[in-house]
Amino acid sequence: MTKTIRTIAAACVCLSFILSCNSGNKENMDELLKKSLTSEEAAEIKQDQVLTTIAFGSCNKQDAPQPLWEPILANKPDLWLWLGDNIYGDTHDMQEMKAMYLQQKYQTDYQKLYKSIPVLGIWDDHDYGINDGGKNFSKKRESQDLMFDFLDAPQDLPERKTEGTYQSYTIGPEGKQVKFILLDTRYFRDTLTDSSVPGKRYEVDPEGDMLGEAQWQWLENELSESTAQLHIIASSIQVIAEDHGFEKWANFSSSRERLFQLITSTQAEGVIFLSGDRHIGEISKINIAGVPYPVYDITSSGLTHAYEAADEENRHREGELVATLNFGVLKIKWEPNLQVTASIRGKENQVYQQAELQFP
Repeated sequence: MTKTIRTIAAACVCLSFILSCNSGNKENMDELLKKSLTSEEAAEIKQDQVLTTIAFGSCNKQDAPQPLWEPILANKPDLWLWLGDNIYGDTHDMQEMKAMYLQQKYQTDYQKLYKSIPVLGIWDDHDYGINDGGKNFSKKRESQDLMFDFLDAPQDLPERKTEGTYQSYTIGPEGKQVKFILLDTRYFRDTLTDSSVPGKRYEVDPEGDMLGEAQWQWLENELSESTAQLHIIASSIQVIAEDHGFEKWANFSSSRERLFQLITSTQAEGVIFLSGDRHIGEISKINIAGVPYPVYDITSSGLTHAYEAADEENRHREGELVATLNFGVLKIKWEPNLQVTASIRGKENQVYQQAELQFP
């Protein structure tokens, strides 16, 4: 889709929400805003829990049918991880953004999930507030507060007081630890370079930066000081794919290479990337020099809508592209050796794509 078409589509989402709030069949915005965005019923993380099943997904329209929560819960996940575009806000009006988050928070089937299992997450552009947005979005600090409220983050969470939404969590007993490293690819990201090539939105900018220096230093510390056996790095946009012309880490080639070098230099064990954004599902794999195992990027998108006409090259893809509603699941086997089964699943919990990830 062209940038103009996507902008119009985003505006239509906002208009649809406003109209639904004013209709006789739904609560209006004033009534919705009387509700709390945080929930005392949200499930809490158990720091010593041995994780065996992690579910994840992205691209979720708060005013669209949401048929995947039931099959997601059927997998009995220990944790749910949002990968961004958790709502479609696209607004500078933070009251409107809050109302959209509230509409999602009180969605009946989603309530069943967050009351029964812990929820972690990051944002992407549409819940950040602006399509394909980066560091120049004027409402990014206010939007950050709403995102943390939606995720039921504790009020004393240190990340609430700093710029950017990047976070880390280590879960599990010694020897069976999973570290979640949740990156913020919006708050500090440089401006993208538009492309004049038909069908290609952005050009590669070798000098552009994705994370900002403070987040880079944080990431290096998180990897080098980690005691975990498995590192799940969540990025709202794809890390490994480099052939399509939309948002991806490869648009900032030096940032992508810096990320790979960090995995090598810190000798981080068991790194897996999870990503969303694209309205497709796929599994990508790359061999990074100095890393003794192949590194995968499991892309799961979207929960409520998909790019059904998708047909694009990805030299790193394993298996087939998934162009229908989907979510992702990681199944972790700790003994006798660490093994992770990554799958992309659909409305009947059917497996569309699957990969067995082995670690030394």
